[in-house]
Amino acid sequence: MMNIKLRLIIMNFLEFFVWGSWLISLGAYMIVTLHFSGGEVGAVYATMGIASLFMPALLGIVADRWVNAERVLGICHIVGACLLLWASTVSDYRTFYLIMLLNSMAFMPTIALNNTVSYIILERRGFHIVKDFPPIRVWGTVGFVCAMWIVDLCGWTKSPFQLYLSAGAGLLLGLYTFTIEKCPPVKFNAKKTLSEALGLDAFVLFRRKKMLIFFIFAMLLGAALQITNAFGGAFLDDFKTGFADSFGVKHPNLLLSISQISETLFILTIPFFLRKFGIKQVMLLSIFAWIFRFGLFAIGDPGPGLYLLILSMIIYGMAFDFFNISGSLFVEKEADIRIRASAQGLFMLMTNGIGAFLGGTISGWVVDYFTVNGVKDWHNIWLSFAGYALVLGIFFPLVFRYKHNPDMETSKHH
Repeated sequence: MMNIKLRLIIMNFLEFFVWGSWLISLGAYMIVTLHFSGGEVGAVYATMGIASLFMPALLGIVADRWVNAERVLGICHIVGACLLLWASTVSDYRTFYLIMLLNSMAFMPTIALNNTVSYIILERRGFHIVKDFPPIRVWGTVGFVCAMWIVDLCGWTKSPFQLYLSAGAGLLLGLYTFTIEKCPPVKFNAKKTLSEALGLDAFVLFRRKKMLIFFIFAMLLGAALQITNAFGGAFLDDFKTGFADSFGVKHPNLLLSISQISETLFILTIPFFLRKFGIKQVMLLSIFAWIFRFGLFAIGDPGPGLYLLILSMIIYGMAFDFFNISGSLFVEKEADIRIRASAQGLFMLMTNGIGAFLGGTISGWVVDYFTVNGVKDWHNIWLSFAGYALVLGIFFPLVFRYKHNPDMETSKHH
């Protein structure tokens, strides 16, 4: 029988391979090939936010109450793969938007479900989640990078073939999850209240001021995450007039993939940073990393300023991981065992739901605002986003009250 950690590594690899095939390059495909406007591109990316408003929480409830988590995960991937194949045949905005909205409804819950399945299996086998999950999750980022490289090296960054690749991986993962260790709903003898039966019990976390503020800032940081996903590729493509032969213009996905490679390094530092500094300082580091991420984009270029773009990519690893992965682990630690899948769904709702919707929609407006006669003023676009992150960095430490206990960070969840 295959080692359980290896099986989870394969699952995490494929989970993010599916997403990496199109997430970074779809914006350039929509702008260059399908001729969508910045607002339309932002709206398509915002579908991930709309879907995450309710789908991760809803399917988290299903996994907590009625259906094995790994089965829900597999079904979502198979449905999503079919929708991506359909999207690859469409060129008009309204139909494309509708299909990508349906795909988001299928895919977005899988991120939280992937975490939940991993947590359940690791805990059942006696592993330490905070120590043993990050080295497994890092392979998800490896999968994301591999997908980006395949799309770039095959010349598919502005082609529907990126959607074929994602769909193939999604079908494979959907079938694979049905062979993974079973993760049935937790059964309790105690009679459930109405709120528990409906899965609303995860929302009790909002009653705790600490968790309410945490989720609000998770939402605001989720908006920042969506911005470079949507417009990073189009940003590099616009340098084709002045730096047509540069590496960044010829291979935008390879340059952008440095961000994900950086993730693999920062993921492995999370256990140390959480224990040493606690979630408040780790989140603050993430916020200031976003300021530098956007600021360096504002002053960099694929020519003499290439090193600034590369530095921005490296900083992205801290910006993403110290918020996304650490936040998920924090929610896992704070939530009761009976609502863990629902709690992860709630975290997804705030970050990839409301946050991503705001990020996708507002960033599209900002891009269109700074576009004159078809020419985008990327310098001011990125400075606007950097200013937004700076405001978050000023207010977060003032309102998030959290006393760090190093012993609690590495204690077992239950």
